[in-house]
Amino acid sequence: MENKINTIIDSAKCIGCGKCVMVCPSEIISMVDGKATITGKTSINCGHCEQVCPVDAIKVTSLTELSFETFDADTNCLPPGESDTSQLVRLMASRRSCRNYTDQTVDRSMLEDLVKVGTTAPSGTNCQEWNFTILPERKDVVVYGNYIVDFFHKINKLANNSLFRNTMSFFGKKDFKIFYHNYSSFIGKAVSNWYSGEHDYLFYGAPALIIVGCSDACSMPMDDALLASQNIQLAAHSMGLGTCLIGFAVKAMDHDRKICAKIGVKPSEKYYSVIAVGWPDEQYKHVCNRKAVSPRYPVLT
Repeated sequence: MENKINTIIDSAKCIGCGKCVMVCPSEIISMVDGKATITGKTSINCGHCEQVCPVDAIKVTSLTELSFETFDADTNCLPPGESDTSQLVRLMASRRSCRNYTDQTVDRSMLEDLVKVGTTAPSGTNCQEWNFTILPERKDVVVYGNYIVDFFHKINKLANNSLFRNTMSFFGKKDFKIFYHNYSSFIGKAVSNWYSGEHDYLFYGAPALIIVGCSDACSMPMDDALLASQNIQLAAHSMGLGTCLIGFAVKAMDHDRKICAKIGVKPSEKYYSVIAVGWPDEQYKHVCNRKAVSPRYPVLT
């Protein structure tokens, strides 16, 4: 991860309030002769100092302002407590995994804006080492889908071989046995329908995919990718789009790096979510109910 300091402080503008010193997690800023001064050697370049400065005296040159093609973003910072919690929860509870899409394509500018929204998510040590691969048209989705289906076709054949399955289980490798009991029937049906063109049980006919990953330089790559994916899905809902996470595709890429190479993934990268994106051909009338939770309050000593 790049830890070079990219922070510039205009001492002529600085009023010596010290707020940048207080919020800097890298502790690279100190007060010298009443002015904020760079004294550290490495930084995570989070931009806290730039955002907190009341007189715009600080600039982190490695960061660029987000701009979107399909909507106008309000760049005024929203302080804690000033948002509408009710509407936020309404958005989160209203988003559903969409498994029915129209044939209408999604404009590339919308897909690119969704990726930009994904980068507003937090990341471990602010590394921001996401990788986004966009398959913008149904024909691309189908080619990629062939890679995934071919993989699972081979796995399913092995899992259905009782001698192979039981032998692997005997030597402590129970994955094929678990796969056989839990997924074999569905995978067989999905593979058959994909090859015949009868039904798409993998991407549900979605016209586009956004594949989210991270560099292995990240301290928390899976967490970073999934946080960005959640942002993308919520933003997509607000744009009128439907989304669905496709776990089977992630599993295939995880076990067969050849699939990753075919879509341009570098050896230092790994993908953690595949998001189907399209215009929904379904409409829900009520927000979803959820399973009840019982928070724990442990007594620690």
